[in-house]
Amino acid sequence: MLRGRSVTLRPMTADDVPALARIRAEPEVRRWWRGGDDLTAAVRADLDDEGLTVYAIELDGRVVGAIQWYAEDDPDYRHASMDLFLDPEVRGTGLGGDAIRTLVRHLVDEYGHHRFTIDPAATNTAAIRAYAKVGFRPVGVLRRYERGADGRWHDALLMDLLADELAD
Repeated sequence: MLRGRSVTLRPMTADDVPALARIRAEPEVRRWWRGGDDLTAAVRADLDDEGLTVYAIELDGRVVGAIQWYAEDDPDYRHASMDLFLDPEVRGTGLGGDAIRTLVRHLVDEYGHHRFTIDPAATNTAAIRAYAKVGFRPVGVLRRYERGADGRWHDALLMDLLADELAD
């Protein structure tokens, strides 16, 4: 368990799948986190992905989202990438930043990571602002990075954070 100011991050379990699938089905989340017609299967696939570590984000014992990370272990390019989603009911309360700070500190202390990346959709201005508040900086636009539900390719913004730039 990782404890932040307000949130607790704990390894996701199969028991969390229904709550996280429900959150992923919310239109404001689904817009950015697709997953096909079966969101339960999409969430379960994240849980089963051996290269991905997924934490449930809890607030007062209630699952309000998930944060995940994976590592690039090549010693010449080593870094951790992360992503998260939150229940729209708790957006704008600083919980996303709290979850990111908590995970980054853990990855620095336990794994020695010094650099972190995140790649929100270039049009996801709320996420970009939230990531900037904790210290992520824009690196560049990943052009035609992800195919959208509309079948067209969409840009993403690559952002990174060095461990000593983490904002409180």
